[in-house]
Amino acid sequence: MNETICALSTAPGTGGIAVIRVSGPEAIPVCDRLFFPRAAGKELLSRPAGTVTHGSIRRGNEWIDEVMVSLFRAPRSFTGEDTVEIMCHGSAYIQQQLMQLLIGEGCRLALPGEFTRRAFLNGKMDLSQAEAVADLIASASVASHRLAMHQMRGGFSRELHRLRSQLLDFTSLIELELDFGEEEVEFANRAQLTRLVSAIRNHLLRLVQSFDVGNAIKNGIPVAIVGETNVGKSTLLNHLLNEEKAIVSETHGTTRDAIEDVISLKGISFRFIDTAGIRDTDSEIEMLGIERTYRKIQQAAIVIWMMDATRFSEKIENIAEKIIPKTRNKQLIIVINKTDRISAEEKQVLDEEFLPQLPARRIYLSAKYRHNTEALEAALLEAAGLPEIGGDDLVVTNVRHYEALSNALESIKRVEEGLQNGLSADLVAQDIRECMHHLGVITGEISTDEILGNIFKHFCIGK
Repeated sequence: MNETICALSTAPGTGGIAVIRVSGPEAIPVCDRLFFPRAAGKELLSRPAGTVTHGSIRRGNEWIDEVMVSLFRAPRSFTGEDTVEIMCHGSAYIQQQLMQLLIGEGCRLALPGEFTRRAFLNGKMDLSQAEAVADLIASASVASHRLAMHQMRGGFSRELHRLRSQLLDFTSLIELELDFGEEEVEFANRAQLTRLVSAIRNHLLRLVQSFDVGNAIKNGIPVAIVGETNVGKSTLLNHLLNEEKAIVSETHGTTRDAIEDVISLKGISFRFIDTAGIRDTDSEIEMLGIERTYRKIQQAAIVIWMMDATRFSEKIENIAEKIIPKTRNKQLIIVINKTDRISAEEKQVLDEEFLPQLPARRIYLSAKYRHNTEALEAALLEAAGLPEIGGDDLVVTNVRHYEALSNALESIKRVEEGLQNGLSADLVAQDIRECMHHLGVITGEISTDEILGNIFKHFCIGK
């Protein structure tokens, strides 16, 4: 970490303002050589931390831009190093010129996530907090933002440290017993240890079980829109997304592949999948699309089976035989579309003759005219079944954390079984240490360059 790094921290492209971040031992001297303060005596080398200075960046006598420069001195910065942030105009040309000047003065272009990685290595945050930075940037709903903020502020880490500290106290006592093995001295109260292990097991179990909710909040709940051709699936998707995402046509079989996009309803993300219409066809390409439809049903948590109110017939039973078996253990919502084209009497016939045998909630709407689509949105929120997430709730959203917690849970179960069966102290201590190891992997107390590289490579450059 002896190198000084630089990167554009705002999104690439043209904008009102861009921010370039420089961090490392030479960050302030490098920027001082390029920066000319508007007021005399305000050179960066002499400026205190936490100040913003107005001036210009120049290449010799050539003015590149008029800028504002923020100064952060180690260790009170995001990375824990001397850091300078240059706020310039958002011209792509200006950004490029400033980056070239910095690299010419000895800076290196930062790797993806390198600023956050340095923050972790310098003890400014632990590994789970560092991962929450990426989650916060990617958050697309109220719930995912709230969880990322709580994790970044250390709520999840504090809980893991507490559990690990309790285990460390007991394993220290157990290992002390081993030093007095011949005297059969018992320092660790087995009844107290059993109660603690049981409480930790229950806590780890709740965290592991929370991953289903956390994963749905972070990545969106998958919703497959299925049905025959020309029932209005693409029209409904376009309405929900409020854009012309899918082609709408009277021609049957227009949708040949799955089309996906995400929307947020009441702070919950839903990942909608418009699928190829189900029908008998001789088209090889269309048959491939229908096969993909069946696969998307398997992957979905919620299935919207869409029907055309004007085209009900005995074929409904044939379609039901293809869809219903694939929706077991899933939430099924039946949507009867194009209700603007049928009378109240015809709707009554549908209710009484065709639909009673179908095992799902039913919603009548007109996707084209956006009639009663709010009822569908309410049904989706109900089908999601996600609990209210408070600001201090611990919910696991990260696959790596889920895997480590699952391993920790298995280890603590072995500790519990060992205590019940009177297992020797050295074997119980080994299982406790293994549980502590898996908890330490989450926070980064136990890490390798391979683990760190795999985590930070998914970050954006400049963060």
